[in-house]
Amino acid sequence: MKKLGAILALALTLTISACTGSTSSPGTAATPNPVSSSGSPNPGTSPATRAAPATLEVHEKLDVGLQLPWSVVFLPDGTALVSERDSAKVMAIKDGRATPVGEVSGVVPGGEGGLLGLALSPSSAADRWLYAYFTSASDNRIARMELREDAAGAMGLGAPEVIFSGIPKASTHNGGRIRFGPDGMLYAGTGDSQRREQPQDKNALGGKILRLTPEGRPAPGNPFGDNPVYSYGHRNVQGLAWDAAGRLWASEFGPDVDDELNLITPGGNYGWPLVTGAPNRSGLIDAKVVWPSTAEASPSGLEIVDGVAYTGALRGQRLWAVPLKDETAGTPVAYFTGEYGRLRDVARAPNGDLWVLSNNKNPDFALILRGKP
Repeated sequence: MKKLGAILALALTLTISACTGSTSSPGTAATPNPVSSSGSPNPGTSPATRAAPATLEVHEKLDVGLQLPWSVVFLPDGTALVSERDSAKVMAIKDGRATPVGEVSGVVPGGEGGLLGLALSPSSAADRWLYAYFTSASDNRIARMELREDAAGAMGLGAPEVIFSGIPKASTHNGGRIRFGPDGMLYAGTGDSQRREQPQDKNALGGKILRLTPEGRPAPGNPFGDNPVYSYGHRNVQGLAWDAAGRLWASEFGPDVDDELNLITPGGNYGWPLVTGAPNRSGLIDAKVVWPSTAEASPSGLEIVDGVAYTGALRGQRLWAVPLKDETAGTPVAYFTGEYGRLRDVARAPNGDLWVLSNNKNPDFALILRGKP
């Protein structure tokens, strides 16, 4: 069995076209391709269908009793660290078993808020920092904690050190995804927290992608000077991932229409709440992929493997695969539609496997996917 990345690299001979759409003419958006229950693309005659990624199969389903898992990251040895939104616990999964690492103090769950995104320091092997985005009593904030290990090898968490705070909170639209970029800076996707005036205000933190130093300061080279804002005009950013050329892509919830996959430009305005989708409005950046029906998507966690963007769908209850080429995106293809419920996060493990977290199955599970030639 070859690793997923190598298989997909061979499988993707793509005919790519830009995807457009708007709320007034959603039929012009990229047309999704359904797949069979086996995870293989349905046969068809369009170039995008023939160029769909290789078949994905579930190598393992880890029924380890997770409760509303939100984010997964990996230690170098392959141990998965998973955040649980409402319990505020970080769980470790290794050798098919889940054990608690610790509970993050200061988390106040409610609605869509709680313990959300995790990120490991790029130098975690030396500094042992685990970063977390979470909802507190007053705001959303980012903290870092030391990963500790006792003489018996059991892991634990040090006390949280809050490095960034003041991100607005609400029962919905809390954002929550964090990830270190190739530049070593920490990126955070925030939501508008139902405050529609915030996304277009470059001095507000809601409806943004932020770029921070590992210590929580606005990163050098940010587009608006000593300001953490990297891009704005977002509604509720849920996934962040970089392609092989270092381009940042983000998945985002639309309202009742127009979920989005966006290519992020420093200082770019992505339109919310003025527009959604890809209406080709001057001064605003169109989404590269638009899902006109949020019932098919609600794209959450995002991972890019050898030119294919994978995003888990919550309402859509499927895994979407979007072939990318340079700055364009091809037709999305869906896998496992309705088979595993709501899919929250997608992440690549050190061995090349693709992990997908379910959400709201109570208890939830992790799927380990591999490509099949």
